[in-house]
Amino acid sequence: MVAEKIATRLGDQLGIQSHYVKGRRITDGPTLDLVTMVYGGLVNKQIVAALQSHHCNAMGVTGADGNLIKAKKRPVGEVDYGFVGDITPDSVNSTLLYFLLKQNVIPVFAPLTHKNGMMLNTNADTIASVLAISLSKHFDVRLIFCFEKQGVLLDVNKPDSVIRNLNFNLYNDLLTKGSFHDGILPKLENAFSAIQSGVKEVLIGEHTHLLANTGYDTKGTLITQA
Repeated sequence: MVAEKIATRLGDQLGIQSHYVKGRRITDGPTLDLVTMVYGGLVNKQIVAALQSHHCNAMGVTGADGNLIKAKKRPVGEVDYGFVGDITPDSVNSTLLYFLLKQNVIPVFAPLTHKNGMMLNTNADTIASVLAISLSKHFDVRLIFCFEKQGVLLDVNKPDSVIRNLNFNLYNDLLTKGSFHDGILPKLENAFSAIQSGVKEVLIGEHTHLLANTGYDTKGTLITQA
């Protein structure tokens, strides 16, 4: 969300407008250059520097670095998303990722992938989900999606309408009723993909919940299968 806001602000200054369909960014050529600069450069390195200041051995990467995440350019369908990369758990170079973690290196991923030398913009929630699924083969993985809300809201205009537990049946029911804001849909799609693919636990909430969620008390929305 920090990166998204900075990219939008810089885009406005450069005359590059942001366009979204169902919470997903349309990435034309100028937008690809913009998100590469912001996600792969400015914000990524700021996060790495902040982690290093707390004695966390972090390293900033994109999917192109070490061939960590290969993608396929999304084909043009009802919507032309432009330079957007689609990925699956098999897209991840799990050998290198596992090696980095075993060396106590914390990879900080910018939401950028690649295909035969072409950089592609990939949804950050999708990258987080795919990485979590890949790592679940080696570790018990807890995936936490952070954004500016307290959790998944039943009513976007009521900050206290947090759904504490959301299973797949309730999700489908609320989705059919149109209860969700478009912006939360990518997170929910990726959350259920992760929980159905071996990830131990998925939480959606505000970044201030991170410390609270390191124990047994959970804040935000807990995603469950049933």
